[in-house]
Order: sequence, then C-alpha cells, then structure tokens
Amino acid sequence: MRYKKTGILLVNLGTPDAPTADAVKRYLRQFLSDRRVVDTSRLLWWPLLRGVILPIRSPRVAKLYQSVWMEEGSPLMVYSRRQQKALAERLPDMPVALGMSYGTPSLESAVNDLLAQDVDHIVVLPLYPQYSCSTVAAVWDELARILGKTRAIPGITFIRDYATDHDYIKALAGTVKASFARHGEPDLLLLSYHGIPQRYANEGDDYPQRCRDTTRALVSALEIDPDKVMMTFQSRFGREPWLTPYTDETLKMLGEKGVKHIQVMCPGFSADCLETLEEIAVQNREVFLEAGGVKYEYIPALNDTPEHIDMMQALVTPHC
Repeated sequence: MRYKKTGILLVNLGTPDAPTADAVKRYLRQFLSDRRVVDTSRLLWWPLLRGVILPIRSPRVAKLYQSVWMEEGSPLMVYSRRQQKALAERLPDMPVALGMSYGTPSLESAVNDLLAQDVDHIVVLPLYPQYSCSTVAAVWDELARILGKTRAIPGITFIRDYATDHDYIKALAGTVKASFARHGEPDLLLLSYHGIPQRYANEGDDYPQRCRDTTRALVSALEIDPDKVMMTFQSRFGREPWLTPYTDETLKMLGEKGVKHIQVMCPGFSADCLETLEEIAVQNREVFLEAGGVKYEYIPALNDTPEHIDMMQALVTPHC
C-alpha cells in the first residue's frame, strides 16, 4: 500500500514533570501500575504501592532528581526533545512527534498530534535498543489502546528493537573510543543494562539475549579483548531474583579483587536520565572506589549526538 503522508513517533519511558515529591508520586503511580512493568496480583499490589511504596519512595526519589535536574528540565526530557528536533530537521517533510509511556507528553497526545496533521502512516520507534516486554511491549499495548478508539487507523510500522543495528553499534563504539582517548584505556569496560525479573526471561522475554547480542557486536566493533569487557544488570526492585550479575555487587567484587580502573557504559539507554546520571555515575562509582578501585568513569548515553540522529534517520527512512 502506498501512503500519502508518513509521520515518525519517537517513544521513551517518561519522567516526572518536576523534581518534587508530588510530581514523582504521580509519575511512579502511573509507571508502577502498568502490568507490563509489575504483574503482581492487583489485590496484593495496590495496597503495597499506594500505602507503602509511593509515600516512602517519592520524597527520596525527588531528592535524587534534584541532584541531576538541568536548567531546561529533566535530563531524559531535555535529550528526548533535542532528539525530536534534530530528527525533524533531517526529515523536513515528515512530522516527528515525541510521546512518553508514562507522564507527559503522553503517547496518546503524540499520536493525536500526528493524526491531526493528516498522517496516514506512522513509523513507531521505541527508543529501547533491546526489546523487553516491560518497555517495548508496553508501547505496543498503549498504541493499540489509543487506536482502538479510532474509526480509521493509520498504517503502522513498529520497530521492535535495534540491538545489533550497524549505525547503533558504530555510535556506541565511537563514544567508547572517545572515552578511552580522554581517560585512558581501563582495566575493564563494564556494560550495564537495566535489569528485569528473571521470571520474565523464563517466560519468554528475549531481553537478556538481545543485551548479549549488543555486547557481542560492540566488542567486535571495538576489536577489544572480550576478557576486558563485562556485562551486568542494574536497578533491581523488589524481592524476587532479577537478571544477574548485578552491577553494584559486581563493582564491589571487582574493587575488592584489585581492579583499579573501570569505565561503565549503559547501552540500553538512548538518553541519560536519573538512572544513569545518579545511580550509575554517582552511587556505583562510590561502591567501586570504597571497595578499593581507583578510577571510575561513566560513558554518557548517545543522547542527541549527530551519530545517534544518523542512526534514527537510517532506522526510520526505509519505512517512509
């Protein structure tokens, strides 16, 4: 089918509107209410979420957001808007909208914005390089819900992930090489991915494999000794087992074993956010140094670098 007008929909996770307890609470309530994220029985989960988790975590998380908040706003939103603008400049004849799975701008507002511009085909690019049911599938679910209210739905091209995309790996390799040139080659390059419950993988989520695919492709592109690269998983939540090895425990172990210099990259994040700028760049740095490490550098996400925009353009244009 030949379409008259194609629009691009960039999607990321989302962020609170402000670094305050109330804004964080609203955001976390929506995020942690998604069954794709937490699939615990609602009968058990609702009282725990509303009565314990939100009241306790929201003020704590708000303080962390305050430590990374930029003049323009939340880092994730700032970089996402820059990505949207840069891609739109590359594709002047195509509307480019930005939607978030949680918070604002909502995915629904982004879809409606494209439809209002008479788009009859939407290329959906969830900015999660490695597929997971808790991220990419959540976008699919929400998109289906939104279009379920529309009589005439547009054509949809949904990019499931891009874990081994050539331009993505090239961009990652470029940032690693730049970091090595600036700080010296470390004893170990640690690739830390966001974790998911091990149970999700046992039930069919191929996220761990997609992370391994990215790691393998990046090691090849860097032409580095595989023994100098390690893959871990961060940000576990709750009591059930998550994907291992855990990033924080690994950094502690490496420091205690005498590893002196580590550089850490988070290939699963298309934009820097609280998780990379505070948990990885600050908290985990302290873990490593307190365990005996000497040098620790965080390698920034691809954000709005030209190489990252090149990748986005190359991903979407074949479908336009």
